[in-house]
Amino acid sequence: MVSRRERNAQRIAALDEQAEALGLKRGTGIADARAMHPSLEVVEADPAAEERLLDGLADWCDRYTPLVALDGSDGLHLDITGCAHLFGGERAMLDDLLKRLREQGFSARAAIASTAGAAWAAARFARGIILEAGAEAAFLRDLPLSALRLDAAVCAGLESVGLRTVGAILEAPRAPLARRFGRLPLARLDQALGHAEEALSPRLPVAALSVERALAEPVQRMEDIEELVLMLATTARASLETRGEGAKVIELALFRVDGAVCRVGVGTSRPMRDPRMIQRLFRERLAVTTIDAGFGFDLVRLNMRESARFETRQGDLAGNGRAADEEDLALFADRICARLGRAAISRPTLRESHLPERAVAFVPFADAPPSEGRDAPGPRRGAAGPPGLVPAPRPGARERPIRLLPRPEPVEASAEVPDGPPFSFRWRRTLYRVARAEGPERLAPEWWQASRDARTRDYFRVEDTAGRRFWLCREGLYDGTAAVPRWFMHGLFA
Repeated sequence: MVSRRERNAQRIAALDEQAEALGLKRGTGIADARAMHPSLEVVEADPAAEERLLDGLADWCDRYTPLVALDGSDGLHLDITGCAHLFGGERAMLDDLLKRLREQGFSARAAIASTAGAAWAAARFARGIILEAGAEAAFLRDLPLSALRLDAAVCAGLESVGLRTVGAILEAPRAPLARRFGRLPLARLDQALGHAEEALSPRLPVAALSVERALAEPVQRMEDIEELVLMLATTARASLETRGEGAKVIELALFRVDGAVCRVGVGTSRPMRDPRMIQRLFRERLAVTTIDAGFGFDLVRLNMRESARFETRQGDLAGNGRAADEEDLALFADRICARLGRAAISRPTLRESHLPERAVAFVPFADAPPSEGRDAPGPRRGAAGPPGLVPAPRPGARERPIRLLPRPEPVEASAEVPDGPPFSFRWRRTLYRVARAEGPERLAPEWWQASRDARTRDYFRVEDTAGRRFWLCREGLYDGTAAVPRWFMHGLFA
């Protein structure tokens, strides 16, 4: 038995068939139960562990249907519409499920019905039955009110007026019941009979496409799993081609013989359906993922969690050119991300701003729009610079530094003319003498979102006596205001 503290007393929360045969019931105090049967074995309830166990069972039930929903703290709902024929029919599926659960050490009750409410009642009040559509009312008629999934307080209120079975509610006038006890009893009844829809919320999103292979002999070696990935990806390719799509997020689900499920996922920067490439991505991912094969996996499934339209592009006859380079770059980035995570490689993308530090933003390689990677000039093609530096945008034909500092750094500058370029400046404790300068290039603040302290900037391209080139800016103007202009270092040229 399992005990739980309720109202400052330890009470029975769950019990097996042997305890029920002794006349014990849920809610009985542990002290009273021990007084009647001193040899009882009682275990303290662990809600967190029970929740993890139920989640594990729900994960395991994914082998029967992708639509698995939690039902409170002690049950599961499986929507097997369109799945039963894969197991030889509803009876064969039900028997297989109960047999596998018994082999794992569970004592389970299950039933099949056309509505979730009727299936819930059949699983708890009649084991292993299959209710045909339309037989719900006859089955529920003699059952207690708790078969409608009503709590104890509602059941007690209905019983106080002589309504002790579901059949009594079926024959009673609906309007007086609704006025006195609310809509819940009637809503539960309508759901069980199929007169009202009841939505189930699956634990996991349903994949757009799934392919699986049931194995006569469990596999344990990673090499065998990789070969199965190739086999499943080859099978999925035909369906993806028919849809004109490619996979963007792919999940490998490995079902262990003891009920545990291992899930490994990879993402792609562009739609993919080449089985060899998919196998290479999972090889990278499995190389850094610890998987306990236990006694082996007897079911392997490949889920295409996300897909997108697959666009083919014409290349040159020699097989060279920019398109091939882009495919190689995308595959390289996908392999790195599969091994090190999505944040391992990022790509700069343009933003709607003319201010240099706001005109570019880094996003994960897979999330950047494809056009950004193809059309952006210069270093914007996924190149990574030294730490602390970011690629600079190239708006128009204006010359921009190869690298921008993450944020402008203040410098001490001296200029002969207040509005002119500096003849020397000190940056990071080093003094530089300016030999040549170009500018200014004036950038006004973004008036539609500028803050009060935003000021006009004048940018200068300067070169020191050693040939090093810098991008300096003066923030503010000599317009007679109290605010004194300040100088900043913003970028470095090659």
